[in-house]
Amino acid sequence: MVPKIRRGSRTHGLLVYLYGPGKRDEHIDPHLVGSWDGFAPDPGRDTSPDPDPKVTLARLAAALDLRVKQAGTKAPAEHVWHCSVRTDPGDRTLTDAEWNTVARRLLHAVNLAPEGDPDGCRWIAVRHADDHIHILATMVRGDLRRPRMNYDFKKAQAECRSMEEEMGLRRLKPGDGTGAKTPTSAERFKAERTGRSEAPRETLREAVRQALAGAATEEEFFTRLREAGLRVRTRTAPSGDAIGYNIALPGDRNRHGEPIWYPGSKLAPDLSLPKIRLRLAGGVAERATPSAAGGRADWSPPARERRSATGVAERAAVLLDSDDDEAAVQLVGVGELLDAVAQTSPATIRAELGAAARAFERATRSHVRAERADTRALRSAARGIVQAGGALGRGEDGGTTAMLVSTLVLVTLAAARWHSARGHAQQAHASRQAAEHLRAAYRQIAATPMRVLRDQGCALPDAERRTHEATIRVVLPEQGPRADSPSTKNDALIATLAQAEQAGHDPRTLLQQAIDMRELDTAVDTNDVLVWRLRRIAQLPAHPGEALRRPRAGARPTKTPANRVSERNALTAAVRPAASEPRSRPPRR
Repeated sequence: MVPKIRRGSRTHGLLVYLYGPGKRDEHIDPHLVGSWDGFAPDPGRDTSPDPDPKVTLARLAAALDLRVKQAGTKAPAEHVWHCSVRTDPGDRTLTDAEWNTVARRLLHAVNLAPEGDPDGCRWIAVRHADDHIHILATMVRGDLRRPRMNYDFKKAQAECRSMEEEMGLRRLKPGDGTGAKTPTSAERFKAERTGRSEAPRETLREAVRQALAGAATEEEFFTRLREAGLRVRTRTAPSGDAIGYNIALPGDRNRHGEPIWYPGSKLAPDLSLPKIRLRLAGGVAERATPSAAGGRADWSPPARERRSATGVAERAAVLLDSDDDEAAVQLVGVGELLDAVAQTSPATIRAELGAAARAFERATRSHVRAERADTRALRSAARGIVQAGGALGRGEDGGTTAMLVSTLVLVTLAAARWHSARGHAQQAHASRQAAEHLRAAYRQIAATPMRVLRDQGCALPDAERRTHEATIRVVLPEQGPRADSPSTKNDALIATLAQAEQAGHDPRTLLQQAIDMRELDTAVDTNDVLVWRLRRIAQLPAHPGEALRRPRAGARPTKTPANRVSERNALTAAVRPAASEPRSRPPRR
C-alpha cells in the first residue's frame, strides 16, 4: 500500500480532476467512500431528482473550503492536502467500507482528523478505480487553527505498514528516509510521451554516480559530467566559491523551452556537492605496479585492474562480515566499484551490471555513520577500472570480469546481511536484488572460461585427476566426489589445481588458503568461487586458453612456504593496519 502526498491551493480544481474522465487511466464510477461527517454531497452519485454534477461539485468544494474562508489570511496558502493510496497489483480488491477505514486511519495518523475530535479538518475520500483512492482534506480545523502535522509522509507510511498486515495485503519494506527522490507522476508521463525509458531524474542520477566513480578531484568529477554530454552549472557564493551544482539532460525542456535543471541533492541525498566533497576528501590509494596490483605486465590494463579490484572487493567483504558499524563506508566504495564495472564491461552483460549498480545504490545510504571513513582502496580500484577503459568479453578480459563479478556477488550478499542485522529492510532488499543481477551477468560472462577449464580437467590423465580429487576430498569433503563414484562437477577446480601445481604451488596448501579467505555458505556454486580465488592468488590466467606447459625435467618448482600468511589474515591486516599482529603466521590446517 503506497501513499503519495502532495499539497496545493485549488480545492475545486482537484475535485474536477477526481470526478473527471482522467488524464492517463480512465476514471470509472468516481464516488465518495468516506467524508468528514458521512453526509458530504457526492457529484458521482447524486440521488436528487434533477442532479447536475457541476452544481453538486461546486457545493462539495464550498463545504470543504468553508473553514478556509472563515480563517481568511490565517489559512495556509497551500491549504489542500492530497493523498493518493494505492494497493499492490497482486493485492485483493478492497471494498468501499475498507477504503473508508484506510482513509480515516491515515487522517488520524497525520493528525488532520483525529478520531473523536469534532474540530478535525474537513475531508473526503474519492474512489474511481479498484486499486486506489484519493484523500482530499483542507488544512484548517474547526477552531480555525492549522493542524499540527509534522512528518506526515513518514506517519502515513508507518500507518500503511500496519494496515497491510491487518488487511492481508502485500507488506512493503519500511524506509528510513535515506532513499532517493522518486520521479513524480508528471515526470514519468512526460518520459513516456517523449519515448524515454526512464524519467530524466533517474538518468541523471545514474550519470552523476558514474562520473563520481573513482574521481580524484572535484574538477575531474565535473569534467566527466560534461564529457558525458550533460549540461552542468555551478552555484557560487559571493566569494566566488562553488556551493552547489545543477545538472540537466540535453533536450529536456519545460514549456518555455528552458532546460529543466536538477540540483544534485534532489537526485539523491548523497549527491549534493558538500557530500561529494566529503567523499573526494579521502582521496584514492596510490597506484601499484602491474605485478603488485595483481596482474602480469603482459596482461591488458582492463584485465589487470579487474584482478586487482577483486582483491579489494574481498577485503570489503571481510569488513562487512565483521558486523562493525565502521563497515558502512565500505558500502559507498562498493557502490562506486559497481558503477565503474557497469560502464566499462562488455555489452552482453552491461544491462545486468547496470541494473545491479542501480539496485545497490539504495544500499549505500543509511543512518549509520562510520567515524573512520576510508574508501581509498575501493575508490582507487574503481578509478583504475574507469581509466583502463572498456574490457572485451573474451580472453583474459572476459575471465577477469567473471572473476570480479563472482566476488561482487558475495560482497553484495555480505552487505545484505550487514543491513539485515540493523533492521535496514529496504537496503537489505536492494543488496539482494543487486546480487541477483550480478549472478545473471556472471552466468553469461563465465560460460566460456569455465567450459574451457572443465574440458582441460576432463583431459587430464586419470592418475593426476585422482590425485587432485583426493586433495579436494581431504580439504573440502562436502565438495569432493566419493571414491567409488567419480564426478565431473569438479573438473574446473581440478584443472585449476593442476595448473597451480605446474606453476610451482602446493595444491593442498593453496586450496586451504582459498577456503580460509572467507565463508562459502552464500555461494551458489562453491567450485566456481574457489576456482576464481585460486586463479587470482596463484597468478594464473583468468581465461586459461591452452593448458600450461609441463615443467622441464629436472626443474625444481618452488613450493608455497609453510609460513605464508593465509589470505584471511592478510585481508584483516590490510584493512586494520593499526592492529599489532605478527607479520606472518602458519596457515590454518
